[in-house]
Amino acid sequence: MASGVTVTEDVVTVFNEMKVRKAQAGEEEKRKRKKAVLFCLSEDKKNIVLEEGQEILLGDVGNTVQDPYLHFVKMLPPNDCRYALYDATYETKETKKEDLVFIFWAPESAPLKSKMIYASSKDAIKKKFTGIKHEWQVNGLEDIKDRRTLAEKLGGQSVVSLEGSPV
Repeated sequence: MASGVTVTEDVVTVFNEMKVRKAQAGEEEKRKRKKAVLFCLSEDKKNIVLEEGQEILLGDVGNTVQDPYLHFVKMLPPNDCRYALYDATYETKETKKEDLVFIFWAPESAPLKSKMIYASSKDAIKKKFTGIKHEWQVNGLEDIKDRRTLAEKLGGQSVVSLEGSPV
């Protein structure tokens, strides 16, 4: 069932910026690239919007953010739903990879009404995110706090490290 919620252009722009990795990007451009970003429903529940201030930039990684994955997990609200894009950097036994992961965060403690509207609006945002290989529905901190769970989503047993840390 569709909820009639629309996705704002800002959300699509952020997705396209995260999806396209410019080979000739300068250092300054790379530092401004988003590593992770959260999306939420607008106050009137009619649009999916960027959540203000809820992002990790590549320039923060190593400076103010030591472990981007743990920082991302801490950004998720404990009692409400969100959509997120996480740009995972990982290594398999053969090669280094980067993939965008679309995450639907719906913790058990979120209000039922919130879970229903986020669930019924998920298709609207997914349709805008063309080419996403990995989708993950997470229903609580237990499911997401261990980086091994994300590693399994990305490549099963072949993933040996995520964000530079062994799995």
